[in-house]
Amino acid sequence: MNNEKEFKPYIPADKVLPELTPVSIILGILLAVVFGGANAYLGLRVGMTVSASIPAAVISMGIIRVILRRDSILENNMVQTIGSAGESLAAGAIFTLPALFMWAEEGGTSMPSLVEIALIALIGGVIGVMFMIPLRSALIVQEHGKLPYPEGKACAEVLVAGEEGGAKASTVFAGLGIAAAYKFITDGLKVFPSEVTYEIKSYKGSGVGMDVLPALLGVGYICGARVSSYIFAGGVIGWFVLMPLIALFGADLTIFPASVPVSELGASGIWSNYIRYIGAGAVAAGGIISLVKNLPLIAKTFRQALKSYGSKGNGDNSRLNKDIPMNIVILTIGIMAIIMWLVPAVPVSLLGAIIIVIFGFFFATVSSRMVGIVGSSNNPVSGMAIATLLITTMILKATGTIGMTGMVASIAIGSVICIIAAIAGDTSQDLKTGYLVGATPWKQQVGEIIGVAASAIAIGGVLYLLNAAWSYGSSAIPAPQATLMKMVVEGVMGGNLPWVLVFAGVGIAVVVEILGIPVLPFAVGLYLPIYLSTPMIVGGLIRLYFDKKKGESEEEKKRKVENGVLYSSGLIAGEGLVGILLAVCAVIPFKGETFADAFNLSAIFGFSLGNIGGLVFFALLAVTLILFIRGKKKKEN
Repeated sequence: MNNEKEFKPYIPADKVLPELTPVSIILGILLAVVFGGANAYLGLRVGMTVSASIPAAVISMGIIRVILRRDSILENNMVQTIGSAGESLAAGAIFTLPALFMWAEEGGTSMPSLVEIALIALIGGVIGVMFMIPLRSALIVQEHGKLPYPEGKACAEVLVAGEEGGAKASTVFAGLGIAAAYKFITDGLKVFPSEVTYEIKSYKGSGVGMDVLPALLGVGYICGARVSSYIFAGGVIGWFVLMPLIALFGADLTIFPASVPVSELGASGIWSNYIRYIGAGAVAAGGIISLVKNLPLIAKTFRQALKSYGSKGNGDNSRLNKDIPMNIVILTIGIMAIIMWLVPAVPVSLLGAIIIVIFGFFFATVSSRMVGIVGSSNNPVSGMAIATLLITTMILKATGTIGMTGMVASIAIGSVICIIAAIAGDTSQDLKTGYLVGATPWKQQVGEIIGVAASAIAIGGVLYLLNAAWSYGSSAIPAPQATLMKMVVEGVMGGNLPWVLVFAGVGIAVVVEILGIPVLPFAVGLYLPIYLSTPMIVGGLIRLYFDKKKGESEEEKKRKVENGVLYSSGLIAGEGLVGILLAVCAVIPFKGETFADAFNLSAIFGFSLGNIGGLVFFALLAVTLILFIRGKKKKEN
């Protein structure tokens, strides 16, 4: 292809700038831990995560360029490379690992150790980076101009426009500060409830409400009106169609899996006993449909990957074409497989290690190409995890590894593969950014491994902390994706799922696909409580207003959208960090209670602004988003 020869990166091959420096490593690790923890909290709350590359790059520029007075775009790029690894590793881990905690609390197995979680995360992350290295030439270089890699390209544009880093970083920090204060007021001081709910008495079985929280508003804005509306539509089908029908036809009947009559359940009870399983079927079907639809792309990528294995590239020996050598890649993957097999802390057998390597390469390849087309935030990692768990659990069951031992092994295998897919997608976006700005590939790949190692150590502590504070599966930390994975494994291993409800969800997903509606966001909306999709649609509508506003240039619209994305990223990070701090307070003993109870105004004084106060504060939060979208022009000039 000629386009790879014609392409000129921002920093040419013969120019050497600071890149993998102590400053970039330390700052990158800090951002990896921060965004990893914040995304873990977000994912355990709402079942989805967002890309951290752009906010990490902006914060990096704000610190390196403005505070430290250093001037290297490649150093900034290295910070976002290391920092974004934390978000991706968290996404892979929180989709599966909380299932181990839930089984432990049910008495089926022992609580997973910090070493076990850290090793699973580290192994998955390292293998994910290694698998992406031989794919770089095929996907990043040879497909340049064909695969857009939206986050990678956007991040490169932000880095190139580095002189604006100080102003843009202030937008992220403003969102972080406002969200942190808001989260502390609602879930710390309990001045008003963070979840506003209302059951419609005249339409029995239905309900409406919203979690009035900053992260959900931010996620809705980043996803945009279209994706938010699909998620909301799934919630409407569940809460205003299916649940009232169940209440009508179920009446005084006790229907499995509930243990009491439907008339005694209420809206939340109907959702947890019935709609959750229908949604699980829809999500599983959506994930599998997305994989089937992309089989031609998968086959093409596999052919290119196999050709690129062991190849010497295009003969260019400059620093822009130097990857970690293939012998080190193969040796590292082999070492990781042996560690999985032989280290007792990781509940994976030799068969499990072989499954991980085979499926890991398959899904790393799928993920790396998928994010090049649809972006990291739309990468169907959960669908890949479901497909993996279905096949893995059936293989283990067929080979005699059954019961809780088999289920724990399935989740461990699924966790590693899920992390591999998530990290491979993130690595490909980062390498695309590096390709555009002129980074050295092998240094970026080392940076990814550094970010993975730091995040793997931190993620175990975060998972333990959040479980100790609120327990997975609770209203505070529902862990929707992990709960779904747990249900899938239990259903295959024990055959005790309400399969009629699951297949009803599959049927709904098929109909949605036939209608041409993206299945996964719709299915996620059906699976989650409507309280989560309502605030997201608010953020999506704000984005729609500014996208469609007339009388503005494309440049002005782009500026406002970028302001909104940066502020929304701050909202997500701010809520996540305070959520983790509140979890710390919830496990520290204090005068016979916990430290969190010491500043709970609602419990101490009986003071609360109630649901109206929650709605008013959320409206004010939405106003701040609008102001930050509109109000940065003068400051940047």
